[in-house]
Amino acid sequence: TERERQVLEQRFGLVDGYSRTLEEVGRQFRVTRERIRQIEAKALRKMRHPTRIRQLEGFLDAAEV
Repeated sequence: TERERQVLEQRFGLVDGYSRTLEEVGRQFRVTRERIRQIEAKALRKMRHPTRIRQLEGFLDAAEV
């Protein structure tokens, strides 16, 4: 989801290179750090799914060019 994408971008610093804490991300979304942890875990679990891994491999191959 869009929310999961934004959480991962902020947690891992994918946009600006600055990784934010659960607390910082939670403040922005007005939820607890535990809820951010849950959203992050769900998004990562989705990315590890076999069908998603194949899609990500294609993305990584294109990025290496």
